[in-house]
Amino acid sequence: MVKVLLVVVLCCGLGAIVAAHNIGVTPVTWNREISRLVYDKCASCHRAGGTAFSMMTYLEVQPRLVEIKSSVLNRRMPPWGAIKGFGEFKNDQALTQEQIELIVDWIQNDAPRGNNRRALPKEPSFAATLPEALPARSYALSGETTLDRPLVLDGLLPEKIAATQSIRITAALPNGSVEPLIWLHQYDDRYRHPFLFRKPLRLPAGTRIQGVPSGAVVGLIAH
Repeated sequence: MVKVLLVVVLCCGLGAIVAAHNIGVTPVTWNREISRLVYDKCASCHRAGGTAFSMMTYLEVQPRLVEIKSSVLNRRMPPWGAIKGFGEFKNDQALTQEQIELIVDWIQNDAPRGNNRRALPKEPSFAATLPEALPARSYALSGETTLDRPLVLDGLLPEKIAATQSIRITAALPNGSVEPLIWLHQYDDRYRHPFLFRKPLRLPAGTRIQGVPSGAVVGLIAH
């Protein structure tokens, strides 16, 4: 009898702990977490007057949840345009794995809006922007090229890449080592932007820049 009572007490205690834990879990909501992520990573294109459908409000996002989930899982959005891990860039706007999981979990949990409207951040504003142009201290590159002088490289700017083309660009140094520069994936010129290295890359004379097709043009942004 004592053993039976002990088991009942233990089970009730465990149930209370689990219940308390579930009650304390705060769900991810549009008003609090997701809107901030969308405004930071998506709204520059996904807004009124932008290049894609607006995602500025919950009512605009809610009918497109399936599409949004597919796009972030396949890393189509935001359109960073390069394979992660091939070169390191300080202006990388692609979602991190944690951010992808946050969005997907929110959608799979019925995408709650949230009750506290005061938690919703102010919508960002955007100034009109011109297409990116190659900076003055830069070099347009087409086809394989060997540097005839040392170059400190700050980054790259695609100037002429065929639609949906994928190219992998490397720098073969005279000492035999190979430095990954960038791997453009299914490039879309509508989202042209520079790819700026996390640290300037010092390339000695004799370095071969490989991987740029003869019909394409990529700008080397000099330091």
